[in-house]
Amino acid sequence: MSFASSSRPTRPARPPGKRRGALVPTLVVLGAIVVLVLILAQVWTEVLWYDQLGFLEVLRTEWGTRAILFAIGFLVMGAAVGLSMRYAYSSRPVYAPSTPEQASLDQYREAIEPLRKVVMIAGPALVGFVAGVMASQQWDTVQLWMHAQHVGTQDPQYGIDLGFYLFTLPALRFVVSFLVAVVVIAAIASLATHYLYGGLRIGGSKDTPRTTRAARIQLGVLGAVLMVLVAVNYWLDRYSILTKTADKFDGASYTDVHAVIPSKAILAGIAAFVAVTFVVTAIRGNWRLPLIGVGLMIVAAIAVGGIYPAVVQRFQVQPNQQDAESEFIERNIDATRVAYGIDDIETTEYDANVTAAPQALRDDAETAASIRLLDPQVVSPSFKQLQQVTNFYSFPDTLSVDRYQLDGESQDTVVAARELNLSGLEASQRNWTNDVTVYTHGYGVVAARGNTTAGRGAPSFFEGGIPSTGELGDYEPRLYFSPESPAYSIVGGPEDSTGWELDYPTNDGGGSVNTRFPTQDVSAGPEIGNAWNKLLYAVKFGSEQILFSDRVTADSQILYDRSPRERVEKVAPYLTLDGRVYPAVVDGRVKWIVDGYTTSSEYPYAAQVTLDSATADSLTQSSSAIEALQPKTANYIRNSVKATVDAYDGTVTLYAWDDQDPVLKAWNEIFPTSLQPLSEIDGQLMSHLRYPEDLFKVQRELLTRYHVSDPAQFFTGTDFWAVPDDPNATGDVAQPPYYMTLRMPKQESASFSLTSTFIPFGQQARNVMRGYMAVDADAGAQDGEKAAEYGKIRLLELPRDGSVPGPGQVNNNMTTDSAVAEEFTLLGRGGAKIVRANLLALPVGEGMLFVQPVYLQAESGTTFPLLQRVIAAFGDDVAISETLDGALDAVFEGDSGVDTDNSGGGGTTPDPDEPGTPEPEPGDPGTGEPDGDEAQARADLADALARAQAAIQDSQTALAEGDFAAYGDAQDALDAAVEDALDAESRLAGSDGTASTSDLDPTPAPSATS
Repeated sequence: MSFASSSRPTRPARPPGKRRGALVPTLVVLGAIVVLVLILAQVWTEVLWYDQLGFLEVLRTEWGTRAILFAIGFLVMGAAVGLSMRYAYSSRPVYAPSTPEQASLDQYREAIEPLRKVVMIAGPALVGFVAGVMASQQWDTVQLWMHAQHVGTQDPQYGIDLGFYLFTLPALRFVVSFLVAVVVIAAIASLATHYLYGGLRIGGSKDTPRTTRAARIQLGVLGAVLMVLVAVNYWLDRYSILTKTADKFDGASYTDVHAVIPSKAILAGIAAFVAVTFVVTAIRGNWRLPLIGVGLMIVAAIAVGGIYPAVVQRFQVQPNQQDAESEFIERNIDATRVAYGIDDIETTEYDANVTAAPQALRDDAETAASIRLLDPQVVSPSFKQLQQVTNFYSFPDTLSVDRYQLDGESQDTVVAARELNLSGLEASQRNWTNDVTVYTHGYGVVAARGNTTAGRGAPSFFEGGIPSTGELGDYEPRLYFSPESPAYSIVGGPEDSTGWELDYPTNDGGGSVNTRFPTQDVSAGPEIGNAWNKLLYAVKFGSEQILFSDRVTADSQILYDRSPRERVEKVAPYLTLDGRVYPAVVDGRVKWIVDGYTTSSEYPYAAQVTLDSATADSLTQSSSAIEALQPKTANYIRNSVKATVDAYDGTVTLYAWDDQDPVLKAWNEIFPTSLQPLSEIDGQLMSHLRYPEDLFKVQRELLTRYHVSDPAQFFTGTDFWAVPDDPNATGDVAQPPYYMTLRMPKQESASFSLTSTFIPFGQQARNVMRGYMAVDADAGAQDGEKAAEYGKIRLLELPRDGSVPGPGQVNNNMTTDSAVAEEFTLLGRGGAKIVRANLLALPVGEGMLFVQPVYLQAESGTTFPLLQRVIAAFGDDVAISETLDGALDAVFEGDSGVDTDNSGGGGTTPDPDEPGTPEPEPGDPGTGEPDGDEAQARADLADALARAQAAIQDSQTALAEGDFAAYGDAQDALDAAVEDALDAESRLAGSDGTASTSDLDPTPAPSATS
């Protein structure tokens, strides 16, 4: 009888009612739920955002492509590494060679063995995950490959259609590079495993095999595959060399074509031969042959790929470099001009005069009358003081230039949207309810004439105030989407409520005008009425108030990602966006207009440009409202898309502006429902579309060199230009281009243009004018059609003798001119600050005219600039006056051939020789005869001064009472009184001048925010 069973320890009885704890499983479940909610708060809310905006296809295509590429990358890399390790382990020798080295490896094997299975799973998975992430980032490259377009132009070296370089070659390089990484990592993993388990031996006796048969086959196959990929890589290098960068010019040079390209073909052949030696080794077992082959490939890479091209360059090219490189420089010039859209430039030799002749402005009256005196970079404080109205609205630091039909004519205007500015609120006003549900939107557009000012030099507003009034007609003034919008707002209360979203305070100061966004009729953001969406958005924005606030109702919508640039970037991820976004009133709505570019860095022979440096200027450095382009290199760019964002409901519309662009064609196939055809642009929107600044800046950067068409002259570089520095900025920073209306030589009529100047290249070069560039920037007002001249670039080449001063010299001449210095001394009395505005250059009077408005503002307290003087320069002649007319008259020796409005510093005086101009009558100023109407003039002056004083008092009273309508009427009365006073004073010219407008209180009326 066995008693073994009695010796077994008995398991202690479990206490009654004692069960396994549920804490750990509960925590695991809760943790999983939390992680899931956190993920969905970022992922599902993106789905809701794209779906509401109507661009879910974009998100689905991008995420779907990324997911597929991630899966492929993960599986290929993970499987290759995992299978290599498993094969190496499974084929390990049963008995490892007995060597001192192997004895030390036994210790490592014993230490690793408990974790071996985990390592063989986790290692490949981790490497595969990294590879999948890297592969997913190439989703756009793969999509362009799948939708490659035929360009119709062949490269000059191989005669291959350019579509191969733009779409196919980048994808092939990606695939080959990825496979090389897979093979290298798999080979490293198999080498390590074989070495650890005895399949590969280092050292030992010569009689002992260095590798097992299985290790030899595996490593031989991997080596052969790697060499095949290296051969393919060498072969593709032959095509990629057409986009290489160099000091003199980009693209393949003489040495590249005659030495480097053949050497790449030779190296590809050698790599293929070495691949065969690895296969032979896998079969026969001799490693000597592939080692010799690898050594041969290294020697060939040094000799054929390095030394031979250097010898050709040194002894064949350099002694005759100009002649040798001529053909390839010409290729570079032709390709660059096409790639950047500067191949159809109208170049004119402009023999500019430097001496102003009387009556020289007569032929350029239209240009002179349109000179923009209002500087959008300077007058923002004036807009804020005179039109901001309340502290929670504001304007950007740099305003926009547009054009509108005023009095039947197209006029340059300075425009700004009154955006929401929560930072303007007092700390006591800042809370979640106010920030998210009350202060939700901006209000209205403010616009002023560009070439005239109102009384006292203030902007001449033709649209402004709250409620918005002016010449733009009725439009929806509420701006829920703008560059400075807060992170998110929740809009839409119960349908039967008046709403709690604030428009503006009432005139009596005791209440406010509120509104309710009509969420039942208009969709501006995802719905947030249900509990699930509340939870997700509460997590997304870290605001538990979203869950518990009574203002989040079943009718509510949440608005976020509200910047126009951000919205366009998300729905069109393939675009590079212009740094400036500007508002326009179109069809009863405020629309933000955004220019989008398609770019590539794979255009054969075209010059590479770093976009952010090419588009940086004094505005991008001083204004947060304007950005440079992305920090990326490109050698091809097209303004292929015009985008609009509705400021009221956030609708994004993309128009295919350049439907001939092959890159845009490819993206249109990838996202077939995203783009609207050009014919969908109506006339009103078309009238506000303009030539984009960043494209212009990239083109002018290229034209500093590529205005030269002769290869020999390009090689010497003696006629290269540079963009001048901004005279008003500190440091070496480029002068920005300027929008203005002008007529170029040989142009039939004046047009809205974007302009820039050029000076000779070199730090020691003189700051003289060498070139002037203008592009027709007005797209026109034709339904679905661009204006015929839109985008036409005209380039003036000025005399090489340097007789025409450049912006730097002109600025120096203006600063040192005695009359200007005297005026500045007088203006600066009393602590006023002088602000010199943009220095505009215009080709008028058969020469180059420079005009610079001069503003005055207080040094402290409530400060905003008012236009007080205008400086004009022609050649070395400089004049300063209270009006543009006076400055032009002085420079052109009494030339008064332009008949325009003379208010507030703009315009010029009528020409007395023009038909219909009355002859001076006895008693008029300048006749030397007694003035019989002097008493009447003095009476009119006194009356005007009295009315001006009364208007100032009325302005102060209206402002104190919060009556903005009365305030606007008082300001209009003040402007009229000042104009009447100026008219009366002009009739007193020649008298003793005892009465003048200096009797008027020079202190401007207080602004709406004083």
